[in-house]
Amino acid sequence: MTTTIALAGKGGVGKTTVAAMIIKYLMQTKSGAVLAIDADPSSNLNMVLGLALEWTVGDIREDILGQVKQSLTAGGAAMGSLPGGVNKRDYLDYHIRAALAEGSKFDLIAMGRSEGPGCYCAVNHNLREVIDGISRNYQYVVIDNEAGLEHLSRRTTRDVQFMLVVSDPTQRGLVAAQRVAAFRHELDIHIEKAYLILNGLRGGSVPPSLQSYMDSMDIPLLGIIPDDEQLMQFESDGRPLVELDDDSPVYRAVAAMMQRIL
Repeated sequence: MTTTIALAGKGGVGKTTVAAMIIKYLMQTKSGAVLAIDADPSSNLNMVLGLALEWTVGDIREDILGQVKQSLTAGGAAMGSLPGGVNKRDYLDYHIRAALAEGSKFDLIAMGRSEGPGCYCAVNHNLREVIDGISRNYQYVVIDNEAGLEHLSRRTTRDVQFMLVVSDPTQRGLVAAQRVAAFRHELDIHIEKAYLILNGLRGGSVPPSLQSYMDSMDIPLLGIIPDDEQLMQFESDGRPLVELDDDSPVYRAVAAMMQRIL
């Protein structure tokens, strides 16, 4: 069975950092294969994982639509196929698997840019099936989402075991986290458990006003990640965050959360 962990939250709260720490934990403590899915067009999950990225799913999607349009203009292939009679589903399956960025103990799929003008319904249906099919080959799937959870809303065959909503330690951040968490009730997929993660706390204790708001939220607090100078130095130097020391406060905090829920 595949365990899916989805990260959510507004931009800039540290979703990608938490995703990297979860993947680091899974690599070090679990034997199953890990698939990372970067579903945030503005995210750089490949950079924090130390992987080069040549193609994204968005690039492949635009390429296939371009080929179909050219063929139709020339009076060629029907909408279900590409020039030469290649089936779109087979084309997507081949190219997405070829675009997988491979790490030592994990692989990465980047969703890339959002949709441009035109009809994407048929292509997106095939994309869902291909990516869900690939996910079944992994013990763990970690998804770094955009705030609107658009990628999750398109999943049709996979449940999500854990949705982790990340917030910075501010009132505005928690309000945004509550709104993001509320999206889960509108999705057509089943999310088994949802938790809040407070990221980047300085001083070691939560201010009473923030604690009061967290107590009123409809998702429980999973854990708190402290501010970490070593992580800031890694970010400044452009070093992959998966190379953080095991005694890093950030990694230890995330590892403790994963031990609790997995």
